[in-house]
Amino acid sequence: QVQLVESGGGSVQPGGSLRLSCVASGSIATYVMAWFRQALGKDREFVSSINWSGSSTTYADSVKGRFTFSRENAKNTVYLQMNSLTAEDTAVYYCAARPAGDSRSRYMADYQYTMWGQGTEVTVSS
Repeated sequence: QVQLVESGGGSVQPGGSLRLSCVASGSIATYVMAWFRQALGKDREFVSSINWSGSSTTYADSVKGRFTFSRENAKNTVYLQMNSLTAEDTAVYYCAARPAGDSRSRYMADYQYTMWGQGTEVTVSS
């Protein structure tokens, strides 16, 4: 088990960019990592996931082509680069982790993850 701490959230205008980071208290080398988000009054939704090596990523259709998920296992850190942000991206973003049983990244349900951060808030507004 590791503790996860997100950072990098904030306020940005539509069309802008933000880079979220998630630092773990220990090694993430054997974990699938993911980002979820929850907008006010809505259910938490999957954003993106990455396999243990970084060779495979999965994205929600709503962010595909705009967001990029990457990882640096040596730094116990993952990143979510978010470009072309819109008001619909406004939410609290959560980092999550699960042990990697294989090389897949396609774990898209929140119940599949056992470790969660506290979240970082992203607001996209003019």
